[in-house]
Amino acid sequence: MTSAAQIAETLIYPYLNHAVRMYEEKYASRADIDAAMRFGCGYPKGPLTVLDEIGLDVVRDALAARFAESGDPLHKPADLLESLVGQGATGVAAGKGFYSYADGAVSADAETPSADDAPQLRHDVRSVGVVGTGTMASGIVQVFAASGYDVVVVGRGEEKVAGVSAFIAKSFDKLIERGRSDEDTKAAVLGRITGATDRAALADVDIVVEAIAEDLAIKQELFADLDRICKPGAILATTTSSLPITSCAEVTQRPEAVIGMHFFNPAPVMKLVEVVTTSQTGADVDETVRALCAKTGKVAVSCGDRAGFIVNALLFPYLNDAVKLSETGEELTVIDEAIKEQAGFPMGPFQLLDVVGNDVSLAIQEELLREFREPGLTPADTLRQVVAEGRLGRKTKHGFHDYR
Repeated sequence: MTSAAQIAETLIYPYLNHAVRMYEEKYASRADIDAAMRFGCGYPKGPLTVLDEIGLDVVRDALAARFAESGDPLHKPADLLESLVGQGATGVAAGKGFYSYADGAVSADAETPSADDAPQLRHDVRSVGVVGTGTMASGIVQVFAASGYDVVVVGRGEEKVAGVSAFIAKSFDKLIERGRSDEDTKAAVLGRITGATDRAALADVDIVVEAIAEDLAIKQELFADLDRICKPGAILATTTSSLPITSCAEVTQRPEAVIGMHFFNPAPVMKLVEVVTTSQTGADVDETVRALCAKTGKVAVSCGDRAGFIVNALLFPYLNDAVKLSETGEELTVIDEAIKEQAGFPMGPFQLLDVVGNDVSLAIQEELLREFREPGLTPADTLRQVVAEGRLGRKTKHGFHDYR
């Protein structure tokens, strides 16, 4: 019988290795990688911090043994991991790993950002446009309106637009019930929201955030239209989690003003926003969006325009590995409990798959396979099977677990 510790090591160590590679490639900073997984997934600590605490040599040795057994390049210790171990920078105990330590506590080093590095608004942002009326769009409207911004929300019909204010009113009713808000605040927030069914209403906003269907043709039509409608200098942002932001930028005459703002659901609750830049996004636009996130109480992390960004690129291979582990005979509940107990994750992998939706998870895993072309990222057969059977998770009452 496999112990909980062995199950956790089997699933968590490759995840840590992926994080090292992401940092090694300079795709994202160590702080942003760690913050992304803490605030995007609710993990108690980021992967690079976890590595330092376990010991880079311990993880390197375990991965090397796994690679010798599996031959999967994803299990081969990252070059940077090997290099740091070779230098004796094995983590907290050595005083140096991915971070620097003094008496066991993180200490400042050359990579530690200073207060002077805090992003500033390089563009004046007073009003915000949101295109879309679904759950994500409604949540984003709430975030901005609750932070004091005037928001213009555009939808396909008056009923859908009215639904956004109804969604936010209901959200505030729950907060009021819990003593976390009041009727005056609710009225003030709703008073900052203007609904429209014509995109022309966005002509004077300073930034537009779109949260419509994950369909590239639909998004490109929207961005071309926003480019025509919006005033010079207005920023155009997409909340896509799966489509190339570059493809949205290329249909505009302002590619330098196009950026990704990947909010996490539910937007009013989740702290993370992945701020995604293309090769053409202006540094002033990037800094402005990061500063805007801070002003709305969000934690912004920076990354480039490639599949999965930070969170999904680290999360879904781990979830896929969990499905593959179950195919060897390990029970789903045993795996779930082992991960919660050993790693401190808020949910086990199968609980999370069912919350995300197994169809969504399969689509993301296929997207990662297309982008990185690593055979080890091939979706697990059982993941394909549960989707084919319509067992999509909580939304269908059946997934890896059953729900009533």
